[in-house]
Amino acid sequence: MRLSVEALFGAVHDRLQLEWLSGRERGERFIDRPRDNDTAPKTRLLGPWSYNVANRIQLIGPAEARLIALDGSFDPDRFEYAPADTTALFLLSNRLEPPPALAAFANTHGIPLMVSALNYGELQKNLRHQITRLLAERRIIHGVLLDVLGLGVLMTGGANIGKSELALELISRGHILVADDAPEFRRIAPGTLEGSCPPLLEGFLEVRGLGVLNIARMYGDAHVRRRKTLKFIVDLLPADSEHSEALAESRLSDSADTRDILGVSIPLRKLAVAPGRNLAVLIEAAVRDQLLRYGGYSATRDLIEQQARAIERSRPTGPEDT
Repeated sequence: MRLSVEALFGAVHDRLQLEWLSGRERGERFIDRPRDNDTAPKTRLLGPWSYNVANRIQLIGPAEARLIALDGSFDPDRFEYAPADTTALFLLSNRLEPPPALAAFANTHGIPLMVSALNYGELQKNLRHQITRLLAERRIIHGVLLDVLGLGVLMTGGANIGKSELALELISRGHILVADDAPEFRRIAPGTLEGSCPPLLEGFLEVRGLGVLNIARMYGDAHVRRRKTLKFIVDLLPADSEHSEALAESRLSDSADTRDILGVSIPLRKLAVAPGRNLAVLIEAAVRDQLLRYGGYSATRDLIEQQARAIERSRPTGPEDT
């Protein structure tokens, strides 16, 4: 995925309190370099402005602004790189006024110039996090993403299996909707998948027979959140002969099923859907069990070990027992 200056501004301007000072017409400049472009100058994604190191986003705090102002000019010959070619964005922190030399250089070369109300340290930390999230590998998976007991849970299953109805019941029991139908997942760090909802669908849940429901308005804003780290998958399967083997595999087995998404292995539990089964209670129990597993405890292993100890105690220990 490529990320332009315009797209970055649209995604984070509220969070980072950004104001676009000049160069809006060049917002199509890409922040990241194409991965297959070996001839492009080697640059860092972002960092403090200097004469020696090229950054796609040149961060300018009070110290850098003073240095530029003292120099009085922005002579490209003083740089060890070509700033007009390598720089996608000049970004000032602390609501700084851009030094005249910097503003003139940005205007001459059509480089976007922005300012943030955040201090330099906050801006650098938050910007790095947001860019990592925006550039992360992503995938859309059909299902419903919920926050159940603090755990990010993705419910999957075939069409008309009842995912949305089950999600509505879980929401009515106090759990939180993240995304219905098409949650988008990003690998934001090794081993970490973040799920989010497309902006147009945020807070909405479509339930067969009821239509589209606005969960925030019906249950309150606390029942909706924008994103959640995925930690657990519940796959809903019909309780029929076709799926009986898959459902039987998990009985009295301590080995957990997993599903690979973008190179991240996520624990998976299969649940049979049948009349009379309280699936909301079953999912809550599955989540509680998974939380215990994250803590190193397995009820199946505990039972097997207790049985082994009981068998050991019942065995004869010497000739007097024969």
